[in-house]
Amino acid sequence: MNAKELQKQLKSKTPPTVVDVRSAMEYRLGHIPGALLLPFWKVLLRMTGSLPKDKQAQLVLYCESGARAEMVGSMLAKRGYSRIAYLDGDMPGWRQAGLPLEK
Repeated sequence: MNAKELQKQLKSKTPPTVVDVRSAMEYRLGHIPGALLLPFWKVLLRMTGSLPKDKQAQLVLYCESGARAEMVGSMLAKRGYSRIAYLDGDMPGWRQAGLPLEK
């Protein structure tokens, strides 16, 4: 999903849950407004209580390069989440699109 499409969906009646899988320090430096912080290591330890309980909920994952988001997506799919998307270009793509950041 590209950055502009995600921004549009975030303003819809049923926005996706945006999940930032970067570190807490990276998150504090700037993240997509409303994004849930779920660092990669928490997923490894199965500490995913902040995710929606509904396994059909739309999730959009991102990190800095895509590698962590892909690994987290794979782990969440194994845990039953079926609607997982990835932000094209990850955080650099969001920044390059000139979209707002939250700190």
